[in-house]
Amino acid sequence: MKLHTIDTGFFKLDGGAMFGVVPKSLWSRTNPPDSKNLCTWATRLLLIEDGNQLTLVDTGLGDKQDAKFFGHYDLHGDDTLDSSLAKHGFHRDDITDIILTHLHFDHCGGAIKRENDQLIPAFKNAQYWSNEKHWNWATIDPNPREKASFLKENILPIQESGQLNFIAEGQPFNEQINIRYAHGHTEAMMLPEIQYKGKTILYMADLLPSVGHIPIPYVMSYDVRPLVTMDERKEYWQEIVDKEYILYLEHDPINECCTLQQTEKGIRVKDTFKLSDL
Repeated sequence: MKLHTIDTGFFKLDGGAMFGVVPKSLWSRTNPPDSKNLCTWATRLLLIEDGNQLTLVDTGLGDKQDAKFFGHYDLHGDDTLDSSLAKHGFHRDDITDIILTHLHFDHCGGAIKRENDQLIPAFKNAQYWSNEKHWNWATIDPNPREKASFLKENILPIQESGQLNFIAEGQPFNEQINIRYAHGHTEAMMLPEIQYKGKTILYMADLLPSVGHIPIPYVMSYDVRPLVTMDERKEYWQEIVDKEYILYLEHDPINECCTLQQTEKGIRVKDTFKLSDL
């Protein structure tokens, strides 16, 4: 197995929304905002090369929305999904599987592309993987709090293409990749847990957006069940420390990976490093 970082650029979101009830005087120490109170966030994906299987975790924002939509998020940076794949010798048509941690637009927007006014899978040879509980949560009757993040054009064409698959709860993705869950940010968000070089790597999605979010109360305003998120983080953080997991960070603008440690102030960051350092 080989793991590859796939950088797809940066976008901006309101710092207050990203840190919830935490005062700006605290969160701005790790994630300084611009003059509009916007902080920069990565859209960093993970490519898992394992024999004949080439799995991409999440797809970023994509590029099919109009300028008005993207104008809210100040997309920037030189990296794209295609250029990052090419750096590792791959093309999007080589992808065999896509694990969508959840269906918010910044995680699944790149799953579908617009071609001749048609919405079609951006990865024509890939099987797309979600889970039934989250899929229903996002598509049948999305709640008003999340509805703006569940864009039909990102989601429904996956099912219409016939390339949608569900991972059964409690079942691994394959022998090397287990699927863990968190329900505070959104219903049944999937966290791939990967066995790699004798270590366990946990893909954090939105359970831990950045190193600046490690303290338990540093929960995003986007989370539909913030108290559940705090309970989940408390349990996960202790397991991560006890078992020395490596965390892969999808949104941290600087740090790709980190480990955690117990301190007098609670569980905090231990080390930060690149995936390629493993």
